[in-house]
Amino acid sequence: MATEEDRLAEAAAAYRRLYDELAEARRELAETIVDAARARVPQKRIVTISGYTREHVRRICRTAGIEPEDGDV
Repeated sequence: MATEEDRLAEAAAAYRRLYDELAEARRELAETIVDAARARVPQKRIVTISGYTREHVRRICRTAGIEPEDGDV
């Protein structure tokens, strides 16, 4: 039978694993948003599909060096 410490350790390990997976998923989504913006996918579509706000999409794109005049961002 698992002790409370064992249960705590298992829960903490699961949290860390999922936290790392979430961070990786966010990085992948940001890269895909940048690719879509460079391919001239309209910002409105990127926002709708990603679930991010327009401002967050703009921040991601600007961090990647894409300015509003470079595309629809």
